[in-house]
Amino acid sequence: MDVASRNKSLRVGVLGAGRIGRIHTQILTRLGVTVVAIADPSDERGESLAREFGVAKVTKNPDDIFNDPTIHAVLICSPTDQHAQQIHQAAAHKKHIFCEKPIALDLAVVDAAVHAVEAAGVKMMVGFNRRFDANFKRIRQAVLQDEIGAIGMVRITSRDPSAPPVSYIKVSGGIFCDMTIHDFDMARFLVGAEVDQVFVMAQARDPEIGAAGDVDTAVVCLRFENGVLGYIENSRVAAYGYDQRVEILGSKGAVSCENNYPNTVTISNGTSIARDLPLHFFIDRYMEAYKNELAAFVEICLNKEAVAPVSGHDGRQALKLGLAATLSMKENRPVRLSEFDSPRMVGRL
Repeated sequence: MDVASRNKSLRVGVLGAGRIGRIHTQILTRLGVTVVAIADPSDERGESLAREFGVAKVTKNPDDIFNDPTIHAVLICSPTDQHAQQIHQAAAHKKHIFCEKPIALDLAVVDAAVHAVEAAGVKMMVGFNRRFDANFKRIRQAVLQDEIGAIGMVRITSRDPSAPPVSYIKVSGGIFCDMTIHDFDMARFLVGAEVDQVFVMAQARDPEIGAAGDVDTAVVCLRFENGVLGYIENSRVAAYGYDQRVEILGSKGAVSCENNYPNTVTISNGTSIARDLPLHFFIDRYMEAYKNELAAFVEICLNKEAVAPVSGHDGRQALKLGLAATLSMKENRPVRLSEFDSPRMVGRL
């Protein structure tokens, strides 16, 4: 069977027709996957997405997708507070699962969802798309192939061009479980080790974000179990564009990547050397990574031997780091990840 026919044999339902649901639906159709149905509480949003990509069925009720025996897999692109419940439902109906991060904002809820997936014998992949970016994959390759020797330090710069609406921030779980969670996963992925301790310094430069109970500027220090030190710098606002850089220092050298730009042009004259600003929007920056991510999901659905490259455990560990960072900020102290192994600490925000 050729690739097109093979991909077409996979029948998928999409839960959520918002921005990320649209991105994933677009990519699935380009991969040749059969998108059977879209579920969204908004008729207008669901029908608009279905028309754009030729999806035959639109529903307000996700149960219509779970109960359809012809659907093999679901993409959970709904609001975070619906993720865990929909994982349970998909697992109960023996459907493979792609779930956007985070699985939930409580470790006990995450554990129950992951257990349901394992008990059902289906596969689940969590949406940390940056692992599939060509730059970051090459950095991980340099580490694996010992091109820079033993790692001593990792530095991640992650700055958004503008903050999301305050209405979103209020329900997001906070910057560390919404934005920095990507960087936590990236740190684990690049270093190949678990984090032992977290310490945070943060502030809200935007008073509206502060009034919503969150921060928009943060520095996160990490200590890994293998002794590597990490440094994550976050900002919700970088006027010049979407800033995504990484550097790892090793005993034999260093590896780093810079931002992506719309072109490679440099203008030099008698007063300055200049170039255009970095790509401004996360979709532009990571579209290829999203494509590679979903191609990997399609593969694990169609290949019985394939294992999810980003597991429920990875989702849990990133959330655990987000919770630890939040606690560190609130209590102004280093927080060991082992503190969250205590029943009284599970899910603590």
